Amino acid sequence: MVDAVTVLAIALLVSAIVGAAVPMVPSGLLSLAGLGVYWWGVGFAEVSVLTFIVLAVLAAITAAIEFFGGSIAARAGGASWLTTAAAAIVGIVLMVVTGPLGLLVGLFGTVFVLEFVRDGELEGSTRSAVYTTIGVLASTAVQVLLTASILFGFVVAVFVL
Repeated sequence: MVDAVTVLAIALLVSAIVGAAVPMVPSGLLSLAGLGVYWWGVGFAEVSVLTFIVLAVLAAITAAIEFFGGSIAARAGGASWLTTAAAAIVGIVLMVVTGPLGLLVGLFGTVFVLEFVRDGELEGSTRSAVYTTIGVLASTAVQVLLTASILFGFVVAVFVL
């Protein structure tokens, strides 16, 4: 029989997968919450400590990718920390106003303009903007894969093993 704790844990884990594709929804933290709710709700007994730790580490990695993936990509493309911070602020504001497309356009445009003003290089500014935009999209894909893996591992640990 499936109890309320299990249903809540699975709902949080499924929400994490959906949240991974939606900006500003903390997918890694939702996964961690789902795991914690279940493990606490069953008295720390039904899932082994090792399984819980592995899944919790995956959730923490997901959260780190979520919070730092775009910044790492921007830096890899040569953008300054100031440009990266400004792009994050502009992207978030535009996302709230126009949705995910605004986030991407805001990131690309802000990085491009600020890097062009800083260095005066068209090629370098374009490279930084492309790296940033692709990095945000790639980090989203990685978050979806990680949160889906956490859900899969949870289901196997709870219902199969």
